[in-house]
Amino acid sequence: MPTLGWRLVHGGKAPPHGQAVRPDERLSGPRMIGLGVQHVVAMFGATFVFPTILGLNPNLAIMMSGVATIIFLLIVKGKVPSYLGTSASFFAGAAAIRAQGGDSAAVTGAILIAGLLLVAVGLLVHFGGAHHVRAILPPVVTGAVVMIIGFNLASVVTTTYLRSDQWVGLLTAAFVIVMSVVARGFVGRMAIFLALVFGYAVSWVADQISLVRQCTGGACVDVHRIDWSSVANAPWLGLPSTITSPTLGELTGPHLPTFHLTFVLLVVPSAIALLAENAGHVKAVSEMTGEDLDPYLGRAFVGDGVATALASLVGSSPTTTYAENIGVMAATRIYSTLAYYIAAAVAILFGFCPKFGAVIASAPTGVLGGITLVLYGMIGLLGAKIWIENRVDFADPLNLVPLAAGILAGIGNLTITITAGFSLTGITAGTLIVLVGYHLVRPFAPRRAVERHLDREGVG
Repeated sequence: MPTLGWRLVHGGKAPPHGQAVRPDERLSGPRMIGLGVQHVVAMFGATFVFPTILGLNPNLAIMMSGVATIIFLLIVKGKVPSYLGTSASFFAGAAAIRAQGGDSAAVTGAILIAGLLLVAVGLLVHFGGAHHVRAILPPVVTGAVVMIIGFNLASVVTTTYLRSDQWVGLLTAAFVIVMSVVARGFVGRMAIFLALVFGYAVSWVADQISLVRQCTGGACVDVHRIDWSSVANAPWLGLPSTITSPTLGELTGPHLPTFHLTFVLLVVPSAIALLAENAGHVKAVSEMTGEDLDPYLGRAFVGDGVATALASLVGSSPTTTYAENIGVMAATRIYSTLAYYIAAAVAILFGFCPKFGAVIASAPTGVLGGITLVLYGMIGLLGAKIWIENRVDFADPLNLVPLAAGILAGIGNLTITITAGFSLTGITAGTLIVLVGYHLVRPFAPRRAVERHLDREGVG
């Protein structure tokens, strides 16, 4: 295998205890291929399952995740080893767009604009410093927006996915919880994918006992939980295309996006979640490698933004850096970016297997309900994690009061009607209340309280 700029270390063998393989280093060819495949498996479940929730083709998403990873590595100059898979941060925005009559083209168009916004923020951070962004989006605000994004989806889980098959959903959710908490290392990081397999097994057993009632337009019929007719008809090799899921309906293949201001506003807050995810990833990699990666934070934002915009341009799902792959690096202490290039190539090849995508797309409703019950809650609690890590003080009314109003408005899907044809709903309304409320009252707060607050938030 040609070096392509990676220096061979440790004689090509696994690093001795306590030592690591740096991003610009590599091991032997077979070992690097094995590690690359391991990175694919780590991100595989989420990157295949998440696009179906967005109503998009999973094969196209896995293919574009490989392309996105290569783009990201080139933009960060190989300094921030990372795999980019499908982001869960846009679930609520996509659901809101579809609830208002938007189609997949409207979803990807709105996400593309959010990706370009992330690029703009990345350029600002790279050339001007992160303090500009932190002044507008301090941790107290960022945490609130991320919490709104996750918890806004609660009603989707309880009234759509779990309504018709709650016991399969609850068993699947219990499996995710147990595997995530009890299982160690690599198995624990595969909890979502393993839950999909477990859910399929439970659904098959349940189908042998009784069928599930499905109601559409007032007419109800008893149907099997598992319907693999689309799997049987899907070819082993082929280009990604629009497919029909018996559970989720149409999963749109390659297409060009369309743009609508109302829909764009519904997903723009999700860009804030991507900022938090990317910043956390860069910090984690910096701690593992012992290198100062702060100068590459802006590049990381730009890389993810460009990747998200490009994926959306061809009709695929948005991307983000994956914590699952950070776990693989932490366990192996091998940070070589060569492994990620190999993983990207494998993912691109997987995108040409429509049959596997059809299996994922046929996941029963109850199974998706169990997975999303945990997943959406975790997204929401990521906001609380941001508060805790930054020691946000909720004894301070400046933090407590604006956030209280905004979070409740976002979770409760408040609609702010601007004109007869334009309104702000749910996440957008909640985010607006948090941002405007926080920055509006700050100049009027007692000076000493504000100074203490700015010190805690790290805002100049």
